[in-house]
Amino acid sequence: MSASCRSFDRAFAQSAARVALANVTREYPYQPSHVFASAADAVTPRALHPAFHGSYDWHSSVHMHWLLAHVLHVHPSIDEEAAIGALFDRRLTPRTIAVECAYFARPHAASFERTYGWAWLLALAQELAALGAECARWSGALAPLAALIVARYRDYLPRAQWPIRHGMHANSAFGLIFALDYARATADAGFEALIVERALRWFGDDRDVPVRWEPSGTDFLSPSLVEAELMRRVMAPVDYARWFGAFLPRFAEDGAVPMFTPVEVSDRSDPQIVHLDGLNLSRAWCLHGIGHAFAGDPRGRVAMDAAALHLAAGLVGLASPDYAGAHWLASFAALALPTAAEWRIAGTPSRATAR
Repeated sequence: MSASCRSFDRAFAQSAARVALANVTREYPYQPSHVFASAADAVTPRALHPAFHGSYDWHSSVHMHWLLAHVLHVHPSIDEEAAIGALFDRRLTPRTIAVECAYFARPHAASFERTYGWAWLLALAQELAALGAECARWSGALAPLAALIVARYRDYLPRAQWPIRHGMHANSAFGLIFALDYARATADAGFEALIVERALRWFGDDRDVPVRWEPSGTDFLSPSLVEAELMRRVMAPVDYARWFGAFLPRFAEDGAVPMFTPVEVSDRSDPQIVHLDGLNLSRAWCLHGIGHAFAGDPRGRVAMDAAALHLAAGLVGLASPDYAGAHWLASFAALALPTAAEWRIAGTPSRATAR
């Protein structure tokens, strides 16, 4: 994929679709997050996950399916449209989703993909619903699993006393962002209220975040920026401005914060080090949102400038043929590229939750 793209244009959409189609149909190598209760559990990924096998692991398969749905949403008439539809007709059926739901019901699967995979599943459900009546068969097939995931969130969030803050899959702020978007898109006021309450409880009093500790060598999320992106969606603008000023008090000082400098990726064949390509892209996504929140403010200019630098750096990783990054990075690029970022911003900020 090209590193020169600067928007989610037709050329990028076609390239991303080809990458995603190749990934979700590539069954091996595969890393299961699977508890073996007996020898009978030694079965193939396809048998365990008929909808979401391939693309190395379950969550990557889900967010590559999201990427394909997003491609159809933004560029519905691309050459790959028929191939995407055929894939969804095979993968997103009542039968395959029933097997996925049964997997979640296993005694040892209570925390399976919590909350990263959960969040991407709801993002996929939201995107499929946005495709309209002609694609309702896919959205309808996925609906039981989306409902199961919402139920998992409803059960888990009240029990979770403290957030998970590191920049990896279990990051609590990331897990709430897509869940909040889904709650608002489906007008589920109770689910939205639960997410907002937990976000404020976990993060509302955070001050002077230690950005000097970022990044760690395996981050694909910035703990501080993804938290700031969540709170932008949760708080009314005046409250967000006040919170952000205490959370990142030196943000408007150009170059004063390490997160303004893209991270260099030394080895894209290493499955942990290549996470840093994702960090650059997810920083760009979050910085873009912060920039919109502070339009006309010096912080907005700083955020947008940093977002552009990180986007350019992150896109370089898309040119690498190494499967360590190729099986997931294109979906993070879709979040970071302007049209995708604008799409994600559409559900913000909170309409009713001034703190």
